[in-house]
Amino acid sequence: MKDRIVRKIYQSKDINDLQDKINMLGSNVKFSTLTFMNIRIISSIVLAFFLTIFTDLGYIIVPIIVLSYYHLFYYYLITKPIRLRMEKLDKEALSFFEILTITLESGKNLEQAIETTCFNVQSELSDEFKKCLLEIKFGKSMIEALNDMKVRIPSETINNIILNITQTNMFGNSILDTMNNQIDFLREKQILEIKEQINKIPNKISIISVLFIVPLILLIILGPFVITYIG
Repeated sequence: MKDRIVRKIYQSKDINDLQDKINMLGSNVKFSTLTFMNIRIISSIVLAFFLTIFTDLGYIIVPIIVLSYYHLFYYYLITKPIRLRMEKLDKEALSFFEILTITLESGKNLEQAIETTCFNVQSELSDEFKKCLLEIKFGKSMIEALNDMKVRIPSETINNIILNITQTNMFGNSILDTMNNQIDFLREKQILEIKEQINKIPNKISIISVLFIVPLILLIILGPFVITYIG
C-alpha cells in the first residue's frame, strides 16, 4: 500500500536514483528507499501544518521553509554522508590495495589475496570486500560479486580499480601489473590532494586575517581617537 502511494508521488526514475544513492551509503545503512521517502513526505507535511497553525509566518514563508527542509533532509541523510564516505574510502584505498598487491606477490590467487587482506586490514573498504567474499561463498562468481560491490562504492577511483581487476581477471592479464599501476595512481592522487590542501592554506590565512586580525589592528589604532572623541 505504502509502495503504491510513493510511486504515485514520485517517478520511477527518481525512486531508482534514490535507491542507487542509498546503496552508496554501504551495507550498514539503517533505512530503505521506501522508509526514507515516507519519512521525508510525512515530516514535511507535519512541519507545514505546524507552521501554518501555530505561527504567523504567512503563506509565502511557510512553503519556503518546508521546501528548504525537504531538500536539507535529503542533503544531511544522503548527499553529505555519501561524500564523507567517499573521502573515507579514498583514504583507506592505498593501504588496502598495497597489502592486497603484496599478498598477490606471495603467490595467492585473487580470492585468497582478498581474504587475507580483509583479515589483516580493518576498514570500511575491507568490510565491503568481506561482503563480496560472502556473496562468492553463496554462489556468485568473483566478477559478479565485484560488480555488485561497485554499486555500494561512491568512489569513482575505487570503482575504476575494481573495473580493472575484473577485466584483468576476465582476460587473463597480469593482475600484479594492474595492481602496481593502480597503486602508483593512488599515490600520485594522494600527493596531488596534499599539494592542493597546502595551496589552500594562504587563502585560509587571508580570510582569518580579514575577519580577525585587521579589525583588531584597526581597533588598536583608532581606539584612542574614539575614546578621546567620546570624552
